[in-house]
Amino acid sequence: MLSGLRRTVGNLLIRSLDAAGAGKRWGAKSRMVNLNAEMLAGASIAAQRAAYFARNNPNVAAAVNALVSNAVGTGIKPRSKHPDPAVRDALHSLWERWERVADASGRAGGFYAQQALAVRAMIEGGESFARLRARLPEDGLPVPLQVELISRDQVPSTQWQEIRPGNPVRAGIEFDTLGRRVAFWVLPFNPNDPTMPVLAPTWEPKRVPAEDMLHLFRELVENQLRGLSWLAPILLRVKELDQYEDAALVRAKVAAMLAGFIMNKDDANPAWQPPANAETPTLEPGVLVPLNPGESVEFTNPPDDKNYDPFTKNHMRAIAVGIGATYFQVSGDLKDANYSSLRGGLVEFRRSVEQLQHLTIIPQLCDPVWRRFVTLAVLSGAIDAPDFFRDPEPYLSAEWLPPAFDWVDPLKDVRAEVEAIEAKLKSRAQSVAERGYDVETLDSQIAADVQREQRLGLPTTATKAAAPTQPDEPTEPPANG
Repeated sequence: MLSGLRRTVGNLLIRSLDAAGAGKRWGAKSRMVNLNAEMLAGASIAAQRAAYFARNNPNVAAAVNALVSNAVGTGIKPRSKHPDPAVRDALHSLWERWERVADASGRAGGFYAQQALAVRAMIEGGESFARLRARLPEDGLPVPLQVELISRDQVPSTQWQEIRPGNPVRAGIEFDTLGRRVAFWVLPFNPNDPTMPVLAPTWEPKRVPAEDMLHLFRELVENQLRGLSWLAPILLRVKELDQYEDAALVRAKVAAMLAGFIMNKDDANPAWQPPANAETPTLEPGVLVPLNPGESVEFTNPPDDKNYDPFTKNHMRAIAVGIGATYFQVSGDLKDANYSSLRGGLVEFRRSVEQLQHLTIIPQLCDPVWRRFVTLAVLSGAIDAPDFFRDPEPYLSAEWLPPAFDWVDPLKDVRAEVEAIEAKLKSRAQSVAERGYDVETLDSQIAADVQREQRLGLPTTATKAAAPTQPDEPTEPPANG
């Protein structure tokens, strides 16, 4: 009786839940039991396909560029939270000098350029790695630290073993008995780069402590080991759309070719043959082609594909949604856009970008670099911090300022911002930070501008604001006094 009851309950659940049903429509593989297992089986293939389309498909390239430029821009910049303004200024000045030489490869661009490269690698391949490299004093760096970007292929996901008792290595990551990441197993070179050394000892992965490795990826499920390409949901659709556009292009090329055929409608007349050693006549401007009696010329008229525009737009919207960008960012099509649609799309897009910045890029990449930078700056004597070891957190804490988003309608948005500040709905410091600036730096620049204007005898902003306003026309006194 109990087994029959279980069967009845099971049948009711399956019948009432379409997502758990069976049949032809669910015949293909459409289940994902464990994301780690699926990624280890196919994440590398997906990353390689994503890299291919990011280099060859203009729409995918535009989407990736839009995500990187909005998330990183010219750099996510730190502002120290130390209570002493002198310490903050010293840290900021030291950071500006160090940031320009932070790249361990020696390339120009510094740490902000590395941010863009790391985020691009995460979007295309699903993840990126960076290694914090301590340097010697004789290297001449402002702080003895540099950042080395590492390809995802240098941390082989096939690395599964137990090096230390109780410390399993899963997908190239070593864990302790509490499940914490304690090390990464890293190859010295990218195994897919044919210009690198091929000696066998060179390709043995080396253990790198977790505190020296930064792993940038977007977590989709709990206990996720490695990252999945952001292009994974759209790769098949992009490939099929490419094939469709290729076929449409061939059809258009054929339709543009004015091809003619000589038709012999009189069976009594022999088919026309060109004289010996004569060229076959071709259709050219001003050419008259001789025809035999009973022959005529008919031209091809291939049909147009009337569904091309709506079909491609529908797929382009799906591609944009799947990668997390807006339709016009992916397609470059602003034909049907207006202020409301642009603003509505950008608000949602910017919300997702802010989530990416503050939940992924800053905690996984930016903040660890700042904390290591400050620590080595103190240890090397680059900055005087006698109370650092008693309470390091004021030195290590920083606020990160992402690049500001451009307003869709600057006049309306600035007015709304001013009204929100005047109504005490937000602080001026918060508004300035949202624009990607530090309020103390901005105030210092404004004060310097006022001093320069006063020194040169120019009217300052303060005097302009205090000057009484004159009405355009004199007002008439009311009637009867």
